[in-house]
Amino acid sequence: MRWRVLSALLLVMAFVAVACGDDDAATTTAAAQSCEVADLNLITAGQLTVATGEPAFPPWVGTPDGEGFDTPESGIGFEAALAYALAGELGFTDDQVVWVRTGFDDAILSAEKNFDFNLQQYSITAERDEAVDFSDPYYTTAQALVAFPDSAVAGATTLADLKDATLGAQIGTTSLDFIEEVIQPTTAPPVFDTTVDAKSALEGGQIDGLVVDLPTAYYVTAVEIEGSVIVAQFATPSAAPDEYGLLFAEGNSLRDCVNVALAALRADGTLAALEDEWLVAAGGLVVISE
Repeated sequence: MRWRVLSALLLVMAFVAVACGDDDAATTTAAAQSCEVADLNLITAGQLTVATGEPAFPPWVGTPDGEGFDTPESGIGFEAALAYALAGELGFTDDQVVWVRTGFDDAILSAEKNFDFNLQQYSITAERDEAVDFSDPYYTTAQALVAFPDSAVAGATTLADLKDATLGAQIGTTSLDFIEEVIQPTTAPPVFDTTVDAKSALEGGQIDGLVVDLPTAYYVTAVEIEGSVIVAQFATPSAAPDEYGLLFAEGNSLRDCVNVALAALRADGTLAALEDEWLVAAGGLVVISE
């Protein structure tokens, strides 16, 4: 595993690893430091401490049907599996990975971090980057369609199947842009001030389906709207999708080595395979590409 990291280092050694929007003067490159386990900047020497939320929801930890629910140690779910894949790239064994739990905002705001990195669907933003550091993106959000099983859009497999549908989304979101620019239904999409209003419209039968990003779709169907389902994920990306990054304490040099490991997982197809296994296949999702 260490040789794979070293090989990836040779590919990226010319690039400076800087978090999105970093204002600090650090220009540390991954190639300029050792990524041997003994040399990593860790909370506990020889141990990779990984944080997630409490509870941690599927498909990020566990599957939509409940397997491995809220049990990141199982390695089941996209982020749980990714953490162990990264650990392997960095030279850790599975039993050297220790999980801790944090609140979503607390992990950003607290001065002292009890983790080496935290992954619970953190969108990389300039505002957050003022307080913490982010890795390179490990996931770019896709759009998805939520509806009830008896809806007119249930069973849709192409964009053409949605042309006559009434689809809703929150105003000012990439989801609304996606309806207007990609799906282009014949009926103008109803626009809602908040996602709560849009979900109420779906429950009240005012719209056939709700377009949201895939992580939100999983949460809506699992927790918020009983009986709703994810009809499909869209293969075409929105114009400005969210990108998720691993969260680090500000200035932690571990980030640079993790970026190298991420690059290796991306280059050998592991990252794409994990996304397919846990975000698409585990949810039994139809993927609409045209």
